[in-house]
Parts: sequence; structure tokens; C-alpha cells
Amino acid sequence: MKMTTKKSVHVDSLKKKGRRKKLSSQRVENLTDVDEATPQNESTSIEKGAQTQFYGDDGNGDGGVGSESNEHEAEANGGGRVERHDEDEDDERNHEGAAEESDSSEDEVPPLNTVGDVPLEWYKDEEHIGYDIAGRKIKKKERLDKLDSFLASIDDSENWRKIYDDYNDEEVELTKQEIKFIKRMMQGKAPHADFDPHAPYIDWFQHDGKHPLSNAPEPKRRFIDSKWERKKIVKYVRAIRKGLIKLDQPKEEKRIVPLWGDDSGSIGKAGGLAYIPPPKMKLPGHEESYNPSLEYIPTQEEIDSYQLMFEEDRPTFIPKRFTSLKSVPAYENALKDTFQRCLDLYLCPRVRRKRLNIDPESLKPKLPNKKDLRPYPNICYLEYKGHTGPVLSISTDSSGQWFASGSTDGTVRIWEVETGRCVKVWELGSSVQYVAWNPLSEQPIVAAVVGHVVFVLNTGLGTDEQQKTIEDLLHVGPATQPDESDDSKSIMSWLKDDKYGGIKLEHFKSVTSVEWHRKGDYFSTVMPAGESKAVLIHQLSKKLTQKIPFKLHGLPVTSIFHPTRSIFFIATKKTVRAYDLVKKKLIKKLESGVREISSIAIHPGGDNVIVGSNDGKLCWFDMDLSSKPYKVLKCHSKDITNVAFHRSYPIFATSSHDCSAYVFHGMVYSDLNQNPLIVPLEVLKGHTSSKEGGVNDCKFHPRQPWLFTAGADSLIKLYCH
Repeated sequence: MKMTTKKSVHVDSLKKKGRRKKLSSQRVENLTDVDEATPQNESTSIEKGAQTQFYGDDGNGDGGVGSESNEHEAEANGGGRVERHDEDEDDERNHEGAAEESDSSEDEVPPLNTVGDVPLEWYKDEEHIGYDIAGRKIKKKERLDKLDSFLASIDDSENWRKIYDDYNDEEVELTKQEIKFIKRMMQGKAPHADFDPHAPYIDWFQHDGKHPLSNAPEPKRRFIDSKWERKKIVKYVRAIRKGLIKLDQPKEEKRIVPLWGDDSGSIGKAGGLAYIPPPKMKLPGHEESYNPSLEYIPTQEEIDSYQLMFEEDRPTFIPKRFTSLKSVPAYENALKDTFQRCLDLYLCPRVRRKRLNIDPESLKPKLPNKKDLRPYPNICYLEYKGHTGPVLSISTDSSGQWFASGSTDGTVRIWEVETGRCVKVWELGSSVQYVAWNPLSEQPIVAAVVGHVVFVLNTGLGTDEQQKTIEDLLHVGPATQPDESDDSKSIMSWLKDDKYGGIKLEHFKSVTSVEWHRKGDYFSTVMPAGESKAVLIHQLSKKLTQKIPFKLHGLPVTSIFHPTRSIFFIATKKTVRAYDLVKKKLIKKLESGVREISSIAIHPGGDNVIVGSNDGKLCWFDMDLSSKPYKVLKCHSKDITNVAFHRSYPIFATSSHDCSAYVFHGMVYSDLNQNPLIVPLEVLKGHTSSKEGGVNDCKFHPRQPWLFTAGADSLIKLYCH
């Protein structure tokens, strides 16, 4: 009976082996989790089962189920008998099972879930846990709560063997062999009982082999040429250069040409016999008709003028009128024209012109819609009439309520922007070339240029306190006169102007422009013929004048102060130079590449400069990018008279003698990696041309997107959005 039981158990173990799964690391972790989360009664049953199932060194167990579990199995099997085996028989069966194990992947049961090695947390809120091999969703099964799992553990004595597989959403029952493996690993032993960790060492190396006496690395001299080898190499190189030694060159393969073939294969070759058809003869036009219109028949004066032309430019056919086609004589130059065409076909080479199939629209830059760039000035709102001559210059105050204008009629006028009312007029007696309003709202004074003299005028606007401050500021005492030893006396002098109630600065050459500093105390003047003293800086509070400590390169055209830093820009006919007034050195030189610079303006940010020229070109400079223009726009057909930036809106404008003013969108980004965006917006044409020019000046309103233009037609126009 004992032998039959052993044999039956061995056969059962062999049958069950194909259906068993190898225990993965995830199941081991789940088993430990189950072991930790097992209730007290469950753990007691597991401990009892472990005491009865597994045996230690004393060998009282048989490796099967314990006494209690055997009784339950007997009851479940209808009172069947379960026999125990001796320790030797159990070890023998374990040894046979260990010997029959295989590392092949065919023994493993493939998983049901095919989602791969992804976290199961991704499917926490889903109704499924993955997909099977056919691509169908694997629905989540209902889990038992703690009470049901506790009752199931009491009803089922084998419940402690089961662990939950989160990956495949199923319960797996551990085999006896797997439980033994787990227990041995928890005790720090090898999973297989037949593994001997202290087996005798086997020396797999054979010491009877031959080894070198020295295993040192190869010396460096083995890898470099010696002295005599180097001499031999030099000898061969010289012989090759002199042609004494000829290297073997690859022989060219003989080209077999078909003797009776044609040249059809060489037509497609670039250097072959590519045939280019000759150009067709020009078809006759209306002038070669036997009865052309009168407009095609030249007069006798035109025929005589043909004799004064060069022979290659002289027309070969003179149209004539005939009453009928029968009366048309033979063409006398037919043979000559045919001969000339033959010469052209024979002597003139023919070339195929490869044209690129490119859509011209794709070459245009993609610009935003103008509607998205509003507001900008596009409609003439007001006209200011009062000057009798061309208006040469205009300037607005910082509040935007007033602006000043200067004209060739010798007057400077103060206007109110919204009403167009002329508030004040100064008759200076000569053409006013330039006007500039002080940028400080507390100092409503205007500087006007008339020939050699610069007038600093009090507009009379503002409060009484401001007027008292201005009177003190414009007061010139005897102490302000320069000394004879001072070099500034030869440059200019500060004089009190009793007639207009201001200050008069007399220069020794004609002044073309005047610009204020942002603080309102300093202003600069430019005299192109002044040589080394062409650009002067004046201080109004101290009544002092000084020349710039820099050497001028070329004739200066205009000058301007930086809006935020102590940098002074001087524009000559070809270049624009930026000087640091504190360090007294040149920091940037901008090369325009235009014929002659006429005007300059600086962006309120201070890093971008636009330059207008007398050839109608506008140059945009990015000072952080390069000294060359970032963009060059050919927008006007005649000289550009002025360029201007708006203080707060991303727009700028240009004016020209072609009676037009262009408005552009110029967005400067804070990101240094993004280039400025320039978009043409509007062309303003409202002035008429005259001998004095077209649009002589343009200025923006300091707070609104409005543009003032001064024309040679003695009108000042305000354009609004």
C-alpha cells in the first residue's frame, strides 16, 4: 500500500507540473503582503498549517498537508484516506522534481493582460485593467470586502494558499513546492534543497599551458618608425615627387561605342549633343501692314532723325501705306535680314534657362492683418492754416495740448491741438529752420533756429508759479558772459532778448537743428560748417556752452540724446556714431550704406534706431544685433525729410518731398531672441508739392496715436485713427 501511494503521488506531481506557474517576484511580494494583512485567526491557521506541513531538521513532517488539513481533505473527499510518506521518500520526490525543472519559457503560462510593463495606477479609475491578446478589454472583477474575505477564509481551509494577482486580476493558488521555496527563502536558504552552497571548489583552469616569461605591455618604440625607417620614407617621398617612382593608377575601362548606333542616348546628357531649338522669328505687327494706321507712319522729321542714330539702333523697316496688296513691292532688305538671322543662329550660343517653379506669393513675408494693429493714424482730422510760407518744422509739448510750428515766412506759431486756434505768434524776421519744445511740462519754452541765431522763447503758458520759474531761468546776467580767455567766446554768446522776452544764442555758423535732453536743462545744436565746433551742448540753467569731447568724422547732419541713458548720437552723411558722455568714448558706429543721411530717431526703449536718407530709403538698426541695418525699406521716391517714433504706441512714421507720409507698425519685443516686427500700415497723401518740397516734417502726438505733418503748401495737418 505504501508503494502504490508513492507511485500515485509521483504521477500526480508529474501531471500537475505542466499546469503550474513559476513564482514571479510580484507574487512573492503579494504573498508577503497577504501574510502581513492576514487576520489573527487566519495567521493562526497558517502557522498551524506550516507546523504540520513543513518539517525542520527533526523530520517529523512529510511535506504534505498537516493533520488538521488532512482531516479536512479526508472529509472533503468523502472520507478518503491520505497517507504520509517518510522523509527519504519526500526528499527523493523533491530531487526528482528539481531535476526535471527547465528554464525554457514554454513552461510559463503567458499572462492574460498584454498592456506591458506599465503602472497599474493608470487603470485605477477605469473599468478595465488592460487588454488581452485579441485586443479586448479585460473587465475588473468584483473584489470581496474584508468581511466576505474573512468568512471565506473560515469556510475554506485552503484560503491561506491563495494570493491576488493585480496584473491579471485573478487569485492564484500556490503549490506545495512553491510554498517550500518561499519558506526557504524567508529563512535565508536557497530555494532548492539539493543546492549545496559549500560545495568543494573546482579549478577549471589548466596550469600545464605555456605562458610568456614577461607579460609587460609593448613598448612605444614598437609603434613608431626608427631613424633609418624615417630616412627611407623621406627617400621614397622625394622620388615620388620627382617622378622617379610612378604609382599604379587605375586603368580606365574601354568605352565601347556602337558603330551603327544613333545619338539618341546622348541627347539627355548635360555635356552631350543636347539640342536647343532656335528662337522663332518675330511675327509682323501692325506697322508692317500694307495699309497701317496713321499713328504708325513716321513723319519726315522722324525719318531724318533716324539718320542721326547708330546703325544698330536704326529701324530697318519704315512703314508705308499702299492702296492695295497688289501694289506692295518686294522687300528690299529680305536677303540682308535672312543673312543676319543665319549669322545669329550660327554665331550666337544658345543656353537653356532653368526657371525655378516657385510661387511668388510664398516669397512674401507673412504679415499680420492691419485691423489687428489698430490704432494708427489714417484719416485727416484737422488742418491748421495761418502760415503764408512753407512750414519747415513742428514740435509738440509733453502734455499734447499745444504744438509749435516754424515757417519760411519768419514766424513761430503756438497752436492748440484740439481746436486749431493760434495762441501766439513771434515774427523773427527770417526763415525759421527748426523748432523744438522743452520736454518738461513745468517749462513751456520753445527753441527756434533762425540762421546763425537760436532763440529760447517763453510761450506764456502754464501757471503763475511756472512763469516765475521760467523768468528766472531765462534771465541773463553780466556774470554769464564768457571770459576772454575762455574759448567759448569764439563759439557763441548768451544774450538777453528784450524784444521777445527770451534768450538769444548767436553762433558763428548757420544752425540746422536743435534737440533737447530728456531732463530739459541741456540742448544741442548742429552747425555743419562749424568743423571741430560743429556740435555744441548748451546748459540752460548755468548759461554755459561746451563742445563735445569727440572728434567728428565727416559733416554732421543732426544729433539726438538717448531717451534713458547718457548716450549722445551724432549723424553724419554716411554713419551714425553713439558716444558715452560719462566715459567720453565711442561705443557704437552704425553704417547706413545710403547716399546721405537726412534724419534720425530713437525708439523709446533705446536699443533701436531708424535713419532716413536723401535717396528715399529707411534703415532700421538694432544696436544689440549688428552695426549694419536690420531692415532697409525703399518707401519714398524722393528725399526723406524726417522720421519719428511714437512714445507709447508701436508705430513710427516717415515724411518725404514726394508729398506723402508713411505710417509703419514697429513692434520691439522684450525677448532678445525675437527680431522686431515691421509692417507698413498707411500712406498719407494730403499735401501738394511746390518748389520748397512736399511734406517737410512729421511729429507724433505724445499721448494719442495721432500724426502731425507740415507741408510746403503752408498747411499743417492732423491725422487721427
